[in-house]
Amino acid sequence: MTEIPVKGKTYHFSDAVKAAGGIDTSWCYQCGKCAGGCPLVHEMDLTPAQLIHGIQLGLTDLVATSRTYWMCASCQTCTTRCPQHVDVAGVMAAVKIVMENEEHPPLVPEVQAFNFSFLENIKLFGRTYEPGVVAMFKLRTREFTRDLGMGVEMIKKGKFNLLPRFTGAWSVRKIFMRAGRREKR
Repeated sequence: MTEIPVKGKTYHFSDAVKAAGGIDTSWCYQCGKCAGGCPLVHEMDLTPAQLIHGIQLGLTDLVATSRTYWMCASCQTCTTRCPQHVDVAGVMAAVKIVMENEEHPPLVPEVQAFNFSFLENIKLFGRTYEPGVVAMFKLRTREFTRDLGMGVEMIKKGKFNLLPRFTGAWSVRKIFMRAGRREKR
């Protein structure tokens, strides 16, 4: 099995996922309820249960080349349905952390670009400012005209606030700073 460093220690793959997210995948017995409720399973190459089984078996290459953990919307439906109380959505997030530490490129770079754009927007404005998220995402992906028609329609219907609100921005920034300090430890 492959040894993977996480937070300065070396682990086997399933233990690395546990160290990154605090979730023990050994409780999963492959019932498939997670996949049965997942709204994005049709976009995944492996079901969540299959991905967890790959983690349990230490199949690092299988997991690393899967789109599944990138397609997860973190909606928590899988976690809610799990009879063993495995935080399946948390496992997906932990796998992203492990793969990022291993310097595996994202298989769905648009998801990572959106995630970064969304978080940067929250840091900046203290809340979601949709035109800001869209602008940051378009700059990262370089797909400036894709979905342009939908954006125009949303503006016409008043679905975008054209000016951001900064209410609570400093409080949110302090949360990000505290999280950053904890990550460095």
